[in-house]
Amino acid sequence: MQPVVARPLPRSVLTGQLREPALWDAVIIGGGATGLGIAVDVAARGLRVALVERGDFGSGTSSRSTKLIHGGVRYLAQGNIALVREALTERAVLARIAPALVRPLEFVVPCYGRGERAILRTGLGVYDLLAGSASLGPTRWMTRRETLARIPGVREQGLRGGVSYWDAQFDDAAMAISLMQTACALGATAVNYVACEELVSRDGRIAEVLARDVETGERFALKTGCVFNAAGVWVDAIRALACTADGPLATVSQGSHLVLDRRFMTGDAAMLIPRTCDGRVLFVVPWYGALLVGTTDVPRADAPFDPRPAAVEVEFLLRSAGAYLAARPDEGDVRASFSGLRPLLRGSTLRRTARISRGHAVFIEAGNLVSVVGGKWTTYRRMAQDAVDAARRARLLPASPESPTREVLLVPPPFVPASADDFRERVADAAFIGWASNFAQARTLDDIRARRTRLDFLDTSSTTPATPSGAR
Repeated sequence: MQPVVARPLPRSVLTGQLREPALWDAVIIGGGATGLGIAVDVAARGLRVALVERGDFGSGTSSRSTKLIHGGVRYLAQGNIALVREALTERAVLARIAPALVRPLEFVVPCYGRGERAILRTGLGVYDLLAGSASLGPTRWMTRRETLARIPGVREQGLRGGVSYWDAQFDDAAMAISLMQTACALGATAVNYVACEELVSRDGRIAEVLARDVETGERFALKTGCVFNAAGVWVDAIRALACTADGPLATVSQGSHLVLDRRFMTGDAAMLIPRTCDGRVLFVVPWYGALLVGTTDVPRADAPFDPRPAAVEVEFLLRSAGAYLAARPDEGDVRASFSGLRPLLRGSTLRRTARISRGHAVFIEAGNLVSVVGGKWTTYRRMAQDAVDAARRARLLPASPESPTREVLLVPPPFVPASADDFRERVADAAFIGWASNFAQARTLDDIRARRTRLDFLDTSSTTPATPSGAR
């Protein structure tokens, strides 16, 4: 299939479509990975769909990940073969439909203990085996010399060798914008800075989604027979608007990341730290000329829109990475940091969120409210397909074909940067600002700095005078 082509997305046109009194086949609440994936799926089936997002696309959890499309090595260690197999299948699909956004990346696991290399080689060999023909590269032993060559900067003392395996890396914010553009090119109406405020029910079903333009205060009544709740960690807040009787579906976990200078580990490969003091794996990943270190997994009782790493998380990440690096970083070496909140599926009796499955589930309540809980970026497409298929089985949507999204090529980004300097050049370029405003719905300076470029995620000392049209 040929890729769909991005088209101009004037806000006046998009909000004008929200004013139309005609019935929407579906209304989606939430413009992160799940909601945008659902918008692509519904639109690709030829149905009329609107999506509203109270902030910017991907501004919550979906722009704050570890930037990996992967099967999940630690899920394999937990014995969750089904989840790993599904994620590896989706990894191959995403590499095919978004080749400009998803690229293979070699990971090296340094080994210091006796027998450690053989154990890891066996486990990662199973990971490679599960990928089958969709493997991105062979898992292999590495000598001490090879390990030092692939991840220069790793601690040499006691190093016996390593194991190499392959996964994929992507830019989560760029993927979110690509999904939005693809959905709109397929006929969807997706608008940021429009907040869902009320769900109006009649005869035991939701009849209207009442939403408000955050910029102007204008209100819209979106009539529909099917509402998708893709609000992530705020999924239960949307369910509360529908007065659902059941208890909460999601539990919240915070994952934090640090960005360090590339000097701590040069080379093109990433490093996986196989076991931290809390039993997790940790990644040290080259990212736009810097190093991304993450992630933590800390339960939270609340769900702030802009979470920040706690001091204990920063200390944990620095200590864990420093144990494997020749030069130990400290707080003064942190160029940037960020946190994301994961909406984990409730129901586990396990206390530690690191051990709760990243699988997803779909619930239909209040007659026609379809809530999606759990999951991760790698499986966003499958999550969307499952949600739409569930709505079809419940006869909440008009008759439509099966999901074609395995073959829908996503709109590619306008450029592929290599470093923060590339982003700095773009935000000083009037043509890029025009693209961001007219084709990518950038409304604020933060939209430009954090998600149309990644400056705020790479170096908090970066500055730019650029501001998009309509910015606040």
